[in-house]
Amino acid sequence: MDWTGQFPALRQLDDGLRQDLRAQSRRIALPEGTQVFGPGQPAAHFLLVLAGRVKVQQFSESGRAIVLYRIAPGESCILTTAGLLSGEDYPAEAMTESAVEAVALPRGLFDRLLAESAGFRRFVFTDFSQRITGLIRLIDEISFSRMDVRLAQKLLRLAGAANELMMTQQQLAVELGSAREVVSRVLAELQRRGWLTVERGRVVFIDRAALEAFAAHGAAA
Repeated sequence: MDWTGQFPALRQLDDGLRQDLRAQSRRIALPEGTQVFGPGQPAAHFLLVLAGRVKVQQFSESGRAIVLYRIAPGESCILTTAGLLSGEDYPAEAMTESAVEAVALPRGLFDRLLAESAGFRRFVFTDFSQRITGLIRLIDEISFSRMDVRLAQKLLRLAGAANELMMTQQQLAVELGSAREVVSRVLAELQRRGWLTVERGRVVFIDRAALEAFAAHGAAA
C-alpha cells in the first residue's frame, strides 16, 4: 500500500525515492495511551502519522504539564526532527490520544533523503517551520494573554462544532500549562456569566455566541 499518497509533498518525489521510502520504512500500530517517546530518549526514527492523533507535552520539575502541540494524520513531529538533526535526546513526552497508525523511517534513510532530495527537505522543513511558529504563538499566549480569554479559546478549539466538551479541569489545566485551581476559578466565572455550565468531566456551552465573542475580543458582551 502506497502510504506516501497521504503526504502531498511526498507525492512529488520521483518514483525511485518513493520506492525507497516504501521499501525501507516500517508501518507501526499503537493503541491509545501508548508513550511514543519520553524525556531523555534518543530520536531513532522519523515518524509520519497516517491515522489517529499524538499529543506532545512537556513537564516541569514540579510535575506540572503543558500540551505543546498535537500530531495529526499527514504530519510529523518537530522534536523528532530536531533530535535527528542535532543528536540530542527528547526533552518532552508524546502519547497517543487514540489508536495510531504511523510510518517509521530509519535514521539512515532520513539522513540520505535529506541530503539527496530537495523535495524531501522541503517536506521536512516546511512542517518544522510551521511547528516553530505554533510554539512561538503558544509562548506568546502564555506570556501575554489573559487566562480567561485563553481558556475560552481553548474550550472552543477543543470542542470544535460541538456544544460540549468532555474533559476534566485537570486536563484543561494541562492544555493551558496552568494549575487546576486556576482553571476551576475561571470556569466558575464563565459559568456565572451564563455562557456555560460545568459538570464533572464535562463543559456545556449555554451561550456559545457570547463565549466566541469573548474569545475573539477579550471583553464581556
